Amino acid sequence: MSAVEVITFGCRLNIYESEVMKAEAAKAGLTDAILVNTCAVTGEAVRQARQAIRRARRENPSTRIVVTGCAAQVAAHDFAAMPEVDAVIGNDDKLKADAYRTLPDFGVSAEEKARVNDIMSVTETAPQMVRLIDGHVRAFVQVQNGCDHRCTFCIIPYGRGNSRSVPMGAVVDQVRELAASGYAEVVLTGVDATSYGGDLPGTPTLGLLAKTILKQVPEIRRLRLSSIDSIEADRHLMDLIADEPRFMPHLHLSLQHGDDLILKRMKRRHSRADALAFCADVRRLRPDIAFGADIIAGFPTETEEAFANSLALAEEIGIAHLHVFPFSPREGTPAARMPQLDRRLVKERAARLRERGEQLAQAHLSAMTGTRQIVLAERGGLAHTENFTSVRTPDMAPGTFAEVTISGHDGKHLIYANAAHAA
Repeated sequence: MSAVEVITFGCRLNIYESEVMKAEAAKAGLTDAILVNTCAVTGEAVRQARQAIRRARRENPSTRIVVTGCAAQVAAHDFAAMPEVDAVIGNDDKLKADAYRTLPDFGVSAEEKARVNDIMSVTETAPQMVRLIDGHVRAFVQVQNGCDHRCTFCIIPYGRGNSRSVPMGAVVDQVRELAASGYAEVVLTGVDATSYGGDLPGTPTLGLLAKTILKQVPEIRRLRLSSIDSIEADRHLMDLIADEPRFMPHLHLSLQHGDDLILKRMKRRHSRADALAFCADVRRLRPDIAFGADIIAGFPTETEEAFANSLALAEEIGIAHLHVFPFSPREGTPAARMPQLDRRLVKERAARLRERGEQLAQAHLSAMTGTRQIVLAERGGLAHTENFTSVRTPDMAPGTFAEVTISGHDGKHLIYANAAHAA
């Protein structure tokens, strides 16, 4: 190989940053290299990254392997100790060409391999300009990085640093550039996206940013948010939900649990009642909205009653797309020092929560049968509706829109009876 390949794990922000990494590595003249952009959200994510690194070395014995991302930031020396790894660079430096110009030579010591700075010293997120999100019909745009909160289970602030926002004008320019490249749908991403703007002059909000994008880039047909903390939702965001058809009726919520005591031990800032009230308000404004959510099963000290509150919350909200995480203790976090549940119980509760999520997903698919939906076709014969429900589209080219009549579902995806291609 002569080009630079990037192996990406984790969130949409990592997907976006991988495109920046490719561009910066090319600018630096780097060739014949594999960049591994890791995730640290769970121990399983770290394990998968290590597995991918070993596989990459077996398949490319003479190619330079550079590891970066959140897992590399928080455990730089662990990755540097891997014989398959040639260099480890930090989460901030991975977006700079200079980091790729000054890589250490093959065969250096583990200490020389690790080139990771103090992420907490980073105070700004530099605007980036990406014209292509490889392999994706939807484009992702970074609006924010880092997090000022310290949830007791979460290692990500130590991999990403404190919250910092991309200036609004730079975000609008990036969206305009992607629209000019042919993207009709954009997803705004960040580590704690709803904290957007707190560090900028005038303290603009995420909702105001989204309003500004839709006003100044009229050619964008769909705008989404990747994940939000509902307690930080602002009035501009609620206005968009109520009145803006180009703002998609789908929100992915960082709920994490359905029990107030566990939420306090997680150091979350919302209560169960807050989550229910927010979802009720949003449904009143936009009845066709679909919710996704992250919920952790088996958090330390979680009783059967507390777990039942998570099951009930998912049902009361009617979560269409439930992401379940069995609790994974991350070294260095307060939750890792709390009394742990038996791993078999954690897995069993995660399985039960997934089962409830599957029931809710089936109900959501059934409720959409008989409706008319506008879909955007993606690769692999699939598309997504405006509320982010997956549809089988074997006869549609990626990047095209169509209005379809939903005739049923196959248990995972909607299917349709006919399609009229939309302009």
